[in-house]
Amino acid sequence: MSGHDSSTRLALLGGTPVRTAPWPQWPARGPDEERVVLAALRDGDWGGFPLPNERSATFAAAFAERHDCEHALCVANGTVSLEVALQAMGVEPGAEVIVPAYTFEATASAALFAGCVPVFADIDPDTWCIDVGSAAALITERTQAIVPVHLAMNIADLDAIGALAGKHGLAVLEDCAHAHGARWRGRGVGSWGDAGSFSFQSSKLMTAGEGGIVTTSDETTLDRLHALVNCGRQRPGAAEPAPVIGHNYRMTDLQAAVLEVQLDRLDHQHEVRARNASRLRAAIEHIDGLSNLRIDDRVTTQAIYQFVFRFDSEAFAGLDRDVFVAALAAEGVPADGRFYESLPVSELLRPDPARYTAWSEALARRPTAECPQAERLAYGESVWLPHQLLLGTEGDVDDMVEAVLKVHGSASDLAGLETAEVERLRQARSAR
Repeated sequence: MSGHDSSTRLALLGGTPVRTAPWPQWPARGPDEERVVLAALRDGDWGGFPLPNERSATFAAAFAERHDCEHALCVANGTVSLEVALQAMGVEPGAEVIVPAYTFEATASAALFAGCVPVFADIDPDTWCIDVGSAAALITERTQAIVPVHLAMNIADLDAIGALAGKHGLAVLEDCAHAHGARWRGRGVGSWGDAGSFSFQSSKLMTAGEGGIVTTSDETTLDRLHALVNCGRQRPGAAEPAPVIGHNYRMTDLQAAVLEVQLDRLDHQHEVRARNASRLRAAIEHIDGLSNLRIDDRVTTQAIYQFVFRFDSEAFAGLDRDVFVAALAAEGVPADGRFYESLPVSELLRPDPARYTAWSEALARRPTAECPQAERLAYGESVWLPHQLLLGTEGDVDDMVEAVLKVHGSASDLAGLETAEVERLRQARSAR
């Protein structure tokens, strides 16, 4: 350690961080958000009833058009959008629903909330999206749906998923929580399956703090959605009445007002992120121990919710991935490693067998399949950088690269550190 001056010594060990300047703010906001929220505040039309209210109807129509869908319906959040979409698509209680093992727990828990059984498929190690071969091997007579997740900065293979679903008569629900505005072969995500689910939670590419939306081009699905979201009330002019006991899962018009402005920002933000991501990808290609995801040529518009790459501990003097991201964060670059867990072993997905009987019965029939690719990524290889880091300048990208190179060059100083020791160092640094 004595051979390092303060500029080359790792910040986690007391050195000067590469980056001290603030990153671009998120959520992005400005006078336009203030204007629409103030207008909504003054007219007093704040709630979600009647459904859809004026602003939510206007926003939903614009969002559906942006994603090449006939319809969209605003809902309370992204977990709700998955739950009600499965029900509206006609997936029955007790049915098996195939989901990727590497995603947020809500993809699986929404299936549980809908009375279904999530079944975990492994992921493609090159794209981090669902492995269609793994999914195909899981199909049984109980399987009724598949939920491909467009993850981080990639789109699941919608052509292969469509072919698999067509062969076996499965419904397809696209989980597009990371993929606002993304396009596969020139067509919007959320339009390839029977329905699409989007989230507007605070970290997402469009946000109103919370919120969600379901896209579909099927009238019957839309009718059922309305009843499920709006306390069982039927959509005016519904072609197929859907007698259900619905929830109040409506979005407020205050949220919809903000989202109209957020939608207007989306294309420009995509352009800025894409330009900076290209610079970052090019740099990563030349750093031993890091590798980029493969982006399919059929992805014609990329949505980058998080910039992700793969970490190889051996090239960093045996450094643990979690220590690497801690060191990167100390250098001023927000980073995460265990952003998602592998769902079959996730501590956040431990359903009560007495409440979720279909789940416990399914486990009794067959054990959960192993998902080694998901586990390898979740606990040792994945690195996630939040999308707002890419909304700045080329100099911002260069700071990220400099921080990575600094950690790479001094990785041996951290090798062997335990997680508890890293946390102690982080706390000591933040206390200064």
